Amino acid sequence: MSQDLTPRAFEGLERLCEPQGGSGILSAPEGSGILTAPAFPGIERIEAQFSGNMFEPHRHDTYALGVTLHGVQTFTYRGERRFSLPGQVIVLHPDEEHDGGAATEAGLHYRMLYMEPALLMECLAAEKIGLPFVDQPVIADGALAQVLLAALGELDRELDELFVDDFVSRVAGGLSRHSQVRRRALGPVAWKQVRAARDYLEAHALRAVRSGELENITGLDRFTLSRHFRTAFATSPHRYMLMRRLQQAKALMGEGESFADVAAATGFADQAHFIRHFKKAYGVTPGRWMGLQRFHAAEAGGGGLSRS
Repeated sequence: MSQDLTPRAFEGLERLCEPQGGSGILSAPEGSGILTAPAFPGIERIEAQFSGNMFEPHRHDTYALGVTLHGVQTFTYRGERRFSLPGQVIVLHPDEEHDGGAATEAGLHYRMLYMEPALLMECLAAEKIGLPFVDQPVIADGALAQVLLAALGELDRELDELFVDDFVSRVAGGLSRHSQVRRRALGPVAWKQVRAARDYLEAHALRAVRSGELENITGLDRFTLSRHFRTAFATSPHRYMLMRRLQQAKALMGEGESFADVAAATGFADQAHFIRHFKKAYGVTPGRWMGLQRFHAAEAGGGGLSRS
């Protein structure tokens, strides 16, 4: 992930912040900066922190979806001045002119992703409905915020293809809730297909499984499969595969393997990546987990609690 706290940090946003006239980019105040995450086809992600007015009026060719983290975010959109507070979601549609800045002297901190409309269209094509249009650009929707933050949480990591399938499907559902375009009910769960996908993920959990592989074995497009899978198993295919990796990791840790070797053997990018996901899943670090296991074993070896 690149980081630059000088005005050069804003030069990489030329595609995202296409100006109506001029550069569309103002000088960055001291201490400001933008973090740019590794790109995924059709999706770009950033984290921004600055004070004052930053962006002149401009238009994107993408959906701009973000969450305000700290401060008050302000922008002019569709003829009105808008304000976003921490935890609120921002939804800006392609080709809608807007500017951007911090509304208070405390400055602004937010994360944003830019999604090409074609991704949403591909997701919604099977339902034969058009792109959702959300009239209000600032939304108080905790569920949608959490969906977005799932993609914006680790900006130093590339997005996984199976994760993106589920993510786009959930974003489409979240946007549809706030638009005049409503998604149809899912209907009966395609149990044969989701079980086939589950079995395949279990058999191949330690390597990167591509979306096309699951489409081939189930006969469902990736977005429909993701919706059926989540309904059946209360999680996404990506999350299901991740948990299988972590289960295998626990077994290897119990055999005395180092965390670095465990990470490599179970499909994680590196040890830090493995530790972060382990803590998210179990609430403790791998080291703490092993310490608890050793404590339990010592207690058991010592006879445990006395019984009357």
